Amino acid sequence: MQTLPGVGISNGTGERNDIIIRGGAPNENVYYLDGIEIPVLNHFQTQGSSGGAQGILNVYFIESLKLSSSAFDARYDNPLASTFVIKQRDGNSERLSGNARVSFTETALTLEGPLSRNTTFLASARKSYLSFLFKLIDLPIRPDFDDFQFKVSHKFNEKTKLTAIGLGAIDRFRFAPTKKSTLENTYVLRSTPYINQWNYTFGLNINHKIEDGFLNFTLSRNMFDNSLDKFEDQVMDESKRVLKVESQEAENKFRFDYNKFVNGWKIGAGVMAQLVGYNADLFNKLANAVYDGGGNLISPERTIIFNNNIDFLKYGAFFQASKNLFNERLLISGGIRTDMNSFTNGGNNPLSTLSPRLSLSYHLNPKWDINASIGSYFKIPPYTTLGYLDASGTASNKNLDYIQSTHYVLGTQFLPKSDLRFTLETFYKRYSNYPVSNNNGISLANQGAEYTSFGSEPLSSIGDGRTYGIEVFAQQKLMKQLFYVASYSYVVSKFSGADGRLVSSSWDNRHLLSLTLGYKLKTNWDFGLKYRYAGGTPYTPFDLVASQLNYLSLGTGVANFSQLNSQRLGAFSQLDFRVDKRINFRRTAINLYVDIQNVLKSKNDDLPKYTFQRTADNGNFLTTDGQPIKADGANAVPFILNTSSGNLIPSLGAIFEF
Repeated sequence: MQTLPGVGISNGTGERNDIIIRGGAPNENVYYLDGIEIPVLNHFQTQGSSGGAQGILNVYFIESLKLSSSAFDARYDNPLASTFVIKQRDGNSERLSGNARVSFTETALTLEGPLSRNTTFLASARKSYLSFLFKLIDLPIRPDFDDFQFKVSHKFNEKTKLTAIGLGAIDRFRFAPTKKSTLENTYVLRSTPYINQWNYTFGLNINHKIEDGFLNFTLSRNMFDNSLDKFEDQVMDESKRVLKVESQEAENKFRFDYNKFVNGWKIGAGVMAQLVGYNADLFNKLANAVYDGGGNLISPERTIIFNNNIDFLKYGAFFQASKNLFNERLLISGGIRTDMNSFTNGGNNPLSTLSPRLSLSYHLNPKWDINASIGSYFKIPPYTTLGYLDASGTASNKNLDYIQSTHYVLGTQFLPKSDLRFTLETFYKRYSNYPVSNNNGISLANQGAEYTSFGSEPLSSIGDGRTYGIEVFAQQKLMKQLFYVASYSYVVSKFSGADGRLVSSSWDNRHLLSLTLGYKLKTNWDFGLKYRYAGGTPYTPFDLVASQLNYLSLGTGVANFSQLNSQRLGAFSQLDFRVDKRINFRRTAINLYVDIQNVLKSKNDDLPKYTFQRTADNGNFLTTDGQPIKADGANAVPFILNTSSGNLIPSLGAIFEF
């Protein structure tokens, strides 16, 4: 996905698997696997978003992937930036086969084969050893995960096919002492929460062919359980608690669509209904109580505390039609959908989310096409925001509107040869009704790249946004020995908060470049390179006074939102290399590989960290008066920790195929 045009890198550091499309937040994308929506795509998911540390999907299952960053098909609800439609292959219909993968960081087993004459399966399980790798690198964090995935396909007859899919993950994030005690390691221990998560998605799809068309019936359920804990100095005492999140999100979904070819028109229409459940037990300390020298209270402790359990319905309908005109030189496609819910004020008004879209593609000649599209799209705010309760126990965010984005796109495609493709697109996106925090006046569009949960606070639908840019893409399919995919994007991303000013968002990298290249030798040696470049990520400097007052309890600094994203990191750059050697036997094969991330040992800026200076052994805080540090940090020595990451990370592995 990261090699496709318009796809950015979260935080500009390359340490997460967030997908940033054309300057939008990570939660603006939707993902469908064999027609089933999969809300959780990553391990260590950020609740309220879609990003995380590493992908869950088994790439051996994937047959094709289609990214639409505009002109979304009306059958998909909730996209603001993109839709990813992923199709999995069917299992081996002739015999039991599979592979076992062992590497420095994980072990995985994949099996496939026939279950009966008309039934096949795919199944896999994976266990990570990231904690072992992080121990060798001498990092204080110890992440580990397990994931599972399956697909079963059954043909009742020539017209009717049943597909069942499932995937799930278990994530654990712990800490351990390091061999070398450094200020950076101590900061990580103080600032990062313990994470325990699990999630699953299970779905059934029935595809039934009719005359000149087909019907789709889909039932699915997905659930996400999130547990976060954070304490002052990692002292697990309730009096030292800074953050507690015990939360679950569940969706039970039904979708039906009717698809028919009539007089050259391809017509689709359908409905969807979802029963949503969300519960949360939350404690989040935002600031300490502040006292003057005489012990008088200047400002009270600020915390968000609530326990809530909500259920509501989401439902919608769509219509889509397309046709080739003028001897198949012009393809016209249009659609409209509406989405409603039973929870928000005004959520049952179908006209408020009426979202038309139109796209045109003109075939100039066998080598050139021109494409244009315009469309309006809506997304319901995250469940973390809808489930928030204020101090009086009122669901104050029920008045939020659906977030809206309107896209304008113009582009061209050039096919000089059957195996070579170039595309050029320009785009402009306008956002409205984006939730803005009532606490700090900042748009939620800037959040979603932290290992935490966000959105549980009072919000207002007053934010706007603009993203625009240009994308260039080149793809050489595998011919003889070489293939490559290259893309360059220039993207500007700006959003407004309570003050109405459009300022650079957290995804405003401007320049994005990616290149993936593979070279195959006849002796079963494969070589691969992947290069990524991203312009400097904007960030917000610290409020030095508030940071000093709150660092001891929060473990982090406090941002100065009057200077929102006024600073930038240096550019991100990384080159990865991989070599594979395949050894074939009569019925089996072994694939040996070396995968080296960051071959050039490029040093990329991390976000600055606010902390207090410590003694030479890193055991205690330095103070200006030589006395024990005060609760409000008044005698501490503040320090801005500017670090960079750039470890060369090698991985050795073997894949046994049978």
